[in-house]
Amino acid sequence: MPPLIPPSRREALRLLGAGITLAAGGCSKPVEEIVPYVRAPEQLLPGVPVRYATALSLSGWARGVQAIAVDGRPIKIEGNPLHPASLGATDVFAEAALLDLYDPDRSRTVTERVNGIASWDMFERALSAPLASVRGAGGRGLHLVTGRVTSPTLARQIDALLRALPEAVWHVHEPIDEANAARGAELAFGRPLRALPRLDRAETILCVGADPLGPGPDQIRFARAFSERRRDPARFGRLYVAEAALTLTGIKADARRALHPVDQPALLTAIANALGAGLSAPELPEEARRFARAAAADLTEHEGRALVLAGPALSPEAHALAHWINARLRAPVDYIAPPDRIEGRTPASLADLAGALDRGSVTCLAILGSDPVASAPANLDLARRIERARFSVHAGLHGDETAGATHWHLPLTHELESWSDLRATDGTASVVQPLLRPLYDGRSLHEILPLFAGRTATAGYALVRETWKDRGGADFEAWWRRSLHDGVIEGSAAPLVDPGEPRLPALPEIRRQEGLTVELRPDPCLWDGRFANNAWLQECPKPISKQVWGNALALSRKEAGRRGIEAGDVVRASAGGRAIEVPVVIESGIAEGVGVLTLGYGRQRAGAIGNGIGADAYGLSTQDTPSLLTGIELARTGKSETILRTQNEVQVEGETEKLFRQIDLAALARAEPKGIGDDQPTLLSPWKGDADGHAWAMVIDTNACIGCNACVLSCQSENNVPVVGPEEIARGRMMHWLRVDLYDAGGSEAPRAGFQPVPCMHCEHAPCEPVCPVAASVHDGEGLNLQVYNRCVGTRFCEANCPYKVRRFNFFGYADGQPYANLGAESVRAQRNPNVTVRARGVMEKCTYCIQRIASERQAAERDGREMGAVATACQSACPTQAIRFGDLAKPGNAIAELRKDPRHYALLEELNTRPRTTYLANLRDPHPDLKEDHA
Repeated sequence: MPPLIPPSRREALRLLGAGITLAAGGCSKPVEEIVPYVRAPEQLLPGVPVRYATALSLSGWARGVQAIAVDGRPIKIEGNPLHPASLGATDVFAEAALLDLYDPDRSRTVTERVNGIASWDMFERALSAPLASVRGAGGRGLHLVTGRVTSPTLARQIDALLRALPEAVWHVHEPIDEANAARGAELAFGRPLRALPRLDRAETILCVGADPLGPGPDQIRFARAFSERRRDPARFGRLYVAEAALTLTGIKADARRALHPVDQPALLTAIANALGAGLSAPELPEEARRFARAAAADLTEHEGRALVLAGPALSPEAHALAHWINARLRAPVDYIAPPDRIEGRTPASLADLAGALDRGSVTCLAILGSDPVASAPANLDLARRIERARFSVHAGLHGDETAGATHWHLPLTHELESWSDLRATDGTASVVQPLLRPLYDGRSLHEILPLFAGRTATAGYALVRETWKDRGGADFEAWWRRSLHDGVIEGSAAPLVDPGEPRLPALPEIRRQEGLTVELRPDPCLWDGRFANNAWLQECPKPISKQVWGNALALSRKEAGRRGIEAGDVVRASAGGRAIEVPVVIESGIAEGVGVLTLGYGRQRAGAIGNGIGADAYGLSTQDTPSLLTGIELARTGKSETILRTQNEVQVEGETEKLFRQIDLAALARAEPKGIGDDQPTLLSPWKGDADGHAWAMVIDTNACIGCNACVLSCQSENNVPVVGPEEIARGRMMHWLRVDLYDAGGSEAPRAGFQPVPCMHCEHAPCEPVCPVAASVHDGEGLNLQVYNRCVGTRFCEANCPYKVRRFNFFGYADGQPYANLGAESVRAQRNPNVTVRARGVMEKCTYCIQRIASERQAAERDGREMGAVATACQSACPTQAIRFGDLAKPGNAIAELRKDPRHYALLEELNTRPRTTYLANLRDPHPDLKEDHA
């Protein structure tokens, strides 16, 4: 690469002045006009929240959100009800995007590997020589690496660059990709297509290795459709799941089999043969055959309302077979052209890049918005190969593993501080608008890409407007404002196409190999590792294992016993010369001969939060088998490690049925609602806690809850709930105001589980109140159990006397003077909600029913001279399935009072006569008569 020219004294002073300017203006509003989601106020009022519609990406796909800003500071993310991918809800990744924005470890300036801090001008000068060489060769030697591209503006820019430099090569790397599904659709229909399953119209669903309710860009859409249909008992339907290990979809299943991944294509073959495929009869265990017969009969009976979904680890041929089955069933599936493709261009793979690097033909390597060194299959060894590029540059939010391997690193702006556009999985486009100016000296991909065409950087605002100028019609400005206001571009969804008749594929023969089969899955908290430096997500319990601050190889009890392994043992997992050390955790519902490990951990350059946490699952993967590894050998290392969990496994005979009510659909007609215990005898005086005319209450539908933790992260963001770190978690301390308990009424290898969110119960006869010596725990006139922080002296009597264990104590100043790692930085403090007190050491805290939101609505009603309207708590507004309902029992005709009359209604520990205001609706199942005891 050309030598780096050090800055002159004049340039150094200019850089210093620029840094001071950035620090002063970092939290100011962008120069360009951005449009609030609601009616814009006449002037910005201090302390008054303003909502802006924008979009956040996950693996490139858009989820529409409303970002709430106070005094120019984004403090909360909520869903955009007009966006088809969010429908007014969020997931854990959208909620935690704020902490990524304020991350103290974000890249702040341009850096060069040898000389350190540099500037954009210095980078452009260094780029000029390799760029001249590349342009002279028509682009030969230029290799561009990006993640999935759904931005119409970025796609237009890449296409223009490749037209100007036709010999240049564009590579796409997405760690959690859909390559098998994409190739399967092309194999079935002869052209690239994307399937959009309609779970709202499917009453009988078979998932083979698929987890539509699990984490991912479509989680909110799928979960909403599934839960809304199941609210109608007449359309409740039946969900069959065959999977290697327990998933969120498997927990909601009416019939489930733990099935080895090698046997899953055989199950699809059995279903296809029942529909007349005439394929060779597969070899299946008898229990799996019985499962297949029951599922096939149910699917056939519900033709037109039946659906089969294949998982990402299955082969392209298995996906093609699923398309053939769905065609025979007339399944509710829509097809569109893939929104993430640039017409006429097929991106190359990372394997192609590795080959080019080996040949020495890479003159200029630009890796933009991706971290392939950390997330590429281990056999590519990209960190070593990138050294062979003559000039290399990486652009990203952090100085990550790829930044450490390239010559130059460029800081990217966050999606909340830059202009762009994104498409959802159905093709719907949204304009991404910034809420504040860039906190640091970063640029967006739109502003960086022109540099490789030899042009100066153009503002992202102008580039995005240019993309849509022909769409706006005669009055472009009005169209533009409406698109910003709504958060979606009207009519931009991809048109549906007729896929034609799918071909019947021939499945390749798959034989079970010696050793363990390990399935690599996206982590429900860190996804593919891009969120590894996010403390909220590191401390968010995984929905099933409840593990935090790390990952572990999950084995069944039988498999672990056969190998002489106990929970917490550290093993060496190896295959093909690749090896990692990882602790073992024992979980229910895992097929024998199978292990499950989540991606995203073991990072070395994630930042102060994510460095050195967990095991790097990518270290076992290969280009040919990125997610399903066979022939894995396990060897005990003699070491052990504590698995950090927020909820330990407790087995108490007969208690699950009492604590977590489950009803079979056939018995629903005979069910009766259960009260809150107010019919129990008591020595306490009659309840008079609603003297102010309101009686706030909450009902949580456990049948709709999928355990996704969106409510937990939303509560944390809204209420300034601190992170305590792994050392405090190991001592049994945590601060989440809301937890999601997992109850299992089945056996260790045959789960029959469900989720139960547990916030404060706001008991009318609250056990915490009479034991507090300073009246810090009291009731107000609206039925709320309050915690008066400045009275609390930390006796913790209230915590000991709470049967629901929902009170949290600040053993240290987690948010006030003693934060974990770098979470006390000024940038992190900018995220805090100004309407919620930051608690000090020695103070008890708990769920308040978002009393600040109740107060805001009360003040607005008094100002406008009207009755109070609906109030939505943070957990309620985040829930993808609308499982949480909140309202005023004192208001005539309120929905909460009606829900308390539902035959599924019950209260947690109602026999204690605490009379909780938070109550539940029972979980429903519709088990197949022939498979009622078959939950393995």
